[in-house]
Amino acid sequence: MPVLRIPTPLRAYTNGQSDVTVSGANISETLTDLTVQYPALKPHLFNDGGDLRPFVNLFVGENNIKDLQGVDTPVKDGEKIMLIPSIAGG
Repeated sequence: MPVLRIPTPLRAYTNGQSDVTVSGANISETLTDLTVQYPALKPHLFNDGGDLRPFVNLFVGENNIKDLQGVDTPVKDGEKIMLIPSIAGG
């Protein structure tokens, strides 16, 4: 099963876990599994329309899914997925 790396600001919603094992054949399915396991994460990742929020960046290995197939990007068993929120400031 793929492993999704949770950034520090969101670990409060995963009982402090930094790595969460998820199931799914693509990013969309893994995110669905993640939000089933940890429902409090859902509003932080998705907007009211169910789309991934624009400041949420997901990487499979070193590749941003936005440069691949988006949420349809396939994932393999044991693959690392990193969730990285955008940082803004001035």
